Amino acid sequence: MAEVEIKPENMVYAKPRLITDEVMHYCPGCSHGTVHKLVAEVIDEMGLEKSAIAISPVGCSVFAYKYVDVDWIEAAHGRACAVASAVKRLHPDKLVFTYQGDGDLAAIGTGETIHAAARGENIATIFINNAIYGMTGGQMSPTTLLGQKTATTPYGRDSRLNGFPYKIAEMLVHLDGATYITRQSVHTPANVRKCKKAIRRAFENSLAGNGYSMVEVVSTCSSGWKMSPVESNKWLEENMLPHYPLGDIKCSELPR
Repeated sequence: MAEVEIKPENMVYAKPRLITDEVMHYCPGCSHGTVHKLVAEVIDEMGLEKSAIAISPVGCSVFAYKYVDVDWIEAAHGRACAVASAVKRLHPDKLVFTYQGDGDLAAIGTGETIHAAARGENIATIFINNAIYGMTGGQMSPTTLLGQKTATTPYGRDSRLNGFPYKIAEMLVHLDGATYITRQSVHTPANVRKCKKAIRRAFENSLAGNGYSMVEVVSTCSSGWKMSPVESNKWLEENMLPHYPLGDIKCSELPR
């Protein structure tokens, strides 16, 4: 069957140009695919295809370099912000950003993240917070909610045994070097649009030399939560968002 030519003025939607034809390995309902799409769209719209350098983590998005067609560097577990800091200092004219989950950024990579923000490194971080270790079997992560059941907290997270959930965004706002900190989600079309704007603002902030930026995306993990995609979105609204409220948390200029 011959391909039908669609005129630009009639185009309603098309796959982002920088998303490859590789079949994504993510589970149905996973937020990663949506965020990948937004990152690809923003880079393309900003004309940064040739000057973007992304740092991928250890975690579910370890193969992000297969899906978004820009230059990527694979970092050791938790070290994405450290690698990004070095890359940005060597290539100050490039867009350098990390893409990390809560098991990577908020656990083994907490130190690297906090110090990069404290130094005011001109990098951006996309932080996928689904409150669980999705890749390794659904264990408790630092952002797992109190009472939330995981493979390692089968009766629910107990603060007396497991401590309290990290609020990474709220922690970072106290650092002078962190100038744009926001929390978004992609569980509804409206939230997807807001998240895209936030990602663009973080990239622009980085390129302007205005210090560290982070876009936290409160996300779902259907497999780890043992729910359908629809149930996961509902659980996120009822449980995640009250603890991790959405919106811009800090928008400031870098102290000089």
